[in-house]
Amino acid sequence: MRIAEITTPDFRLLHRETESHTHHPLLSEIELLIQQSEGISRDQPLPQALPTSLRQSLTRLSQLAPFPSNSFKLTIWKLSFRLWNACVDLSNAATLQSSSSSAESVANLRHVAADMLFLARDVTGVPSPTIKCSLFYHRTGLVWHSLKKFDLASNCFERATEILSKIDIAKISDAGERKLFLDLNLARSRTAWEISDRNLAVTLLNRAKNMLFGSPDHYKSLSNQFLAFGKSALSRDDDDCSLNDALRLMNEALDLCEKGLATAKTREDTMEFTGMRTKTLRFISAVHLQKGEYESVIKCVKVLRNGENGSGGSDQHASLPVLAMKAWLGLGRHSEAEKELRGMVGNKDIPEAVWVSAVEAYFEVVGTAGAETAKGVFLGLLGRCHVSAKAALRVAHRVLGESRGGDNGSKIRAKVVAQLVSDERVVALFAGEAVTKERKAIHAVLWNSASDHFRAKDFETSAEMFEKSMLYIPHDVENRVFRAKGFRVLCLCYLGLSQLDRAHEYIEEAEKLEPNID
Repeated sequence: MRIAEITTPDFRLLHRETESHTHHPLLSEIELLIQQSEGISRDQPLPQALPTSLRQSLTRLSQLAPFPSNSFKLTIWKLSFRLWNACVDLSNAATLQSSSSSAESVANLRHVAADMLFLARDVTGVPSPTIKCSLFYHRTGLVWHSLKKFDLASNCFERATEILSKIDIAKISDAGERKLFLDLNLARSRTAWEISDRNLAVTLLNRAKNMLFGSPDHYKSLSNQFLAFGKSALSRDDDDCSLNDALRLMNEALDLCEKGLATAKTREDTMEFTGMRTKTLRFISAVHLQKGEYESVIKCVKVLRNGENGSGGSDQHASLPVLAMKAWLGLGRHSEAEKELRGMVGNKDIPEAVWVSAVEAYFEVVGTAGAETAKGVFLGLLGRCHVSAKAALRVAHRVLGESRGGDNGSKIRAKVVAQLVSDERVVALFAGEAVTKERKAIHAVLWNSASDHFRAKDFETSAEMFEKSMLYIPHDVENRVFRAKGFRVLCLCYLGLSQLDRAHEYIEEAEKLEPNID
């Protein structure tokens, strides 16, 4: 954002003094370079030599310190502000938005503007010059961070911190200046985290606890940053150390939410803190789940559902039944897990991928005993929301598993899948050219299962699965051969069952479709 001109009475008096002050040749040189940056139109590229030229001029200017007069320093301030505002205009230009090299050049110009202020930081007649100088470095550091130039960002933040260290934070009363102290600390912390200096990042966050000033917004910012680091640690690795780090950071975020609630002065603040606390508790539940601390997961879910999170209302987030189901499975409480799974049918907010994954997780643990539940949940979901053919395919494939047939468990799972895929609503999911790939896939799944049972001489189950696979072969000319093949293998199944009439019916159907096979 552009920096507003300074218009205090003292500065206007000194402004007239600088107008009468004869420019030093080096200041005139710098002003000409700044005029170049101000004169660049939106469709013009930034001259590559401009940042370098300004940096060289600034280096020569630094050699003149200490400067001869306060008016000299004020001139430097005016030039710095002009350069900064020119950078803002350049950053907004459409041609720069698609050019990383141009964006870096503008960032270099911002850095020059900040360094110019630093040279004249002891100016008099300017309100809060130390704060303004630090602010320039803070904003420049944010730009470098966004460009992933973390070393340059860190340099800016450290310089800003060095400048502010001369101020007694206890004597700061301006809300904006207080916020700068916190924002700078958070920015330094984020940059340290990006370069994998995790210890420094967390140390800076802990230091920021002294910069809250009883402000709800400050509590929110710090809590959100602890949570962001916790989520990052959670996604980084799945080892115990990372999980412990994630849990520790998230507990810090939760503690700040609870303390922040005590500072809330408006209903909006209270609701925001409550929402943050609820979200943080859900993430803490997920960490406990990954750590295998299933009792802790159940406790967190209970707190959320009972409205014991300070909101007075229960949390119905789609993740809760999944977390609870997996925790109950981990505790060996399969009946409780089944209740959670069946309860998902009534929650329309649960995305398809989530409940399909939940069905898979449940069946993976419970096995054959959970086949009927998996089918019931899927059909229940089918009745209340849009379900894709891909989801049906995943569930059918998961329930069938990798069994080769011949055992009782395989037979039970095949029976359940046969009931599932013969439901007319499921068959309808696979109709049309848009799902040709999925239709071929489920036909292959059913056909392979039928073949496994045939080889195991379980002709009854084999016949049922071959029959269901026929539901997924279109009745068109292109698929006549496939349908004829299906009828012939069904003939073999019923011959194996000594049901000769049924076998004869199927071979006749095959001959109608493809009579010329020897």
